[in-house]
Amino acid sequence: MPHRPGKHSAVGLRGPSVVDLSRGRASLLGMKHMVPLLALMIAVPQGAVAAECPVSPDHIADIDGLIAQAQNAQDEREASGISGEMWRFWTDAPDAQAQSLLDRGMARREAWDLIGALDEFNALVEYCPDYAEGYNQRAFVNYLRQDYGAALVDLDRAIALSPNHVAALSGRALSLLGLRRLDEARTALKDALALNPWLSERALLASGGPLDPPGEDI
Repeated sequence: MPHRPGKHSAVGLRGPSVVDLSRGRASLLGMKHMVPLLALMIAVPQGAVAAECPVSPDHIADIDGLIAQAQNAQDEREASGISGEMWRFWTDAPDAQAQSLLDRGMARREAWDLIGALDEFNALVEYCPDYAEGYNQRAFVNYLRQDYGAALVDLDRAIALSPNHVAALSGRALSLLGLRRLDEARTALKDALALNPWLSERALLASGGPLDPPGEDI
């Protein structure tokens, strides 16, 4: 940051006098004692004064309960409502700042401002590195940009933070499909469907679908 210019002192304009030199000697003695203090101030990590993201809300039990409901849902419509409840918990950010970044990123993505959305999600991940949804949303943007490798990295991180994140699991399958890693994509999708058998991505495993299991040789 540029320093704010100060006013020129009389000393700086006319040169030092004997009195000025005497004062300067005293100032130097004072500075000798200030140096350790300055060193201590510089040594304080910036994170100590910067705002830190709170711990993410614990919705594990809520999500587990909704997964059980999805597994027992009678039809796709019922399961869709349950999925909406899951999203309500996944998108519950740790604090107002994180929520604002998440909401702005999702709004920009919906407006197809993918670069702007990435900026918001990058800031969210930097601020809240342990919040799974930041990675999941950034992965979705990269998936839309067809950067499947970048999406996969973020999805792996989201799943590590939230193992039962059904959307991240299905997104991982789609990213692997985009990378033409079909066997891995098939396995990933089956893992997601084990949690929610009503996912629309199940059509990928249907006969003739891109992840249709290969037939056995006779």
